[in-house]
Order: sequence, then C-alpha cells, then structure tokens
Amino acid sequence: MKEYKMRRGEYLEERVPDLEGTVEEYFGPITGTEEMDGVEMFVVGEPDNPVFERILVGAATYGSKKDKLAVHFEEKPAEQVIEEGNADAAADAVDVKNDFLLEATGRDAKSRRESLKRDVEKDDVPDNV
Repeated sequence: MKEYKMRRGEYLEERVPDLEGTVEEYFGPITGTEEMDGVEMFVVGEPDNPVFERILVGAATYGSKKDKLAVHFEEKPAEQVIEEGNADAAADAVDVKNDFLLEATGRDAKSRRESLKRDVEKDDVPDNV
C-alpha cells in the first residue's frame, strides 16, 4: 500500500468529497471494504481495466496530521496481459492511475516521485547525526 500526500494547504476530503464515487468512476464498481494496515479501504474486485486484478483505495487518517490517500493496485503480470491480448490496456491503466492520483492529490507524477524521494532520504539519515 502506498500513501500519497495532498498539495500544500489542500485536504483529501476537499479535493475528493465523494471518494467512493470517484473510485467507481475511475476503476469500476466497489465490491466491498477491507482493512489494510489499519486503513478501511474500498475494494474494486473486478476493475474495468483488465490489467488490474484488484484495487484498494482509502483515506489514511493520522489524528493531528492531514489525511493521506492510501492506494494498493494489484496488477496482472505483463506476460499474462499480453497473452490475453490486452497490451493496449496497459497504457490505459497507467493513464487512469495517474489521472486518479492527480485528481485526488493535486500532484502530478513528477511531484509525487520527488516527494517519495524526499521521504526516503529522511529515513536514511542516522539518528545520531
């Protein structure tokens, strides 16, 4: 599961007031809910795009901190996608993921990557420095 921050000064509930409806719009009907790492996630058990096996999306809340978007994409192996004749759907899968994350977080792929790099760099600093 990955967690994504919103743009500075923005909140998940403001950007996506109806998370359930937005998830269905991008990925297909929600088939249930499931808890993952303490976060209640909407489950799309049969996504519209054949590249995905299952998608989980929820709001990770941290008390005094801003909520983060929690997402877990389960994708089929590339060989299986090609074998099934769905190679074109792979590009669409990347686009729909990026479009959804941009709408929900207000951050494009480059901004999300840079943020993840900064978070990793912070974790690499020894405690005694």
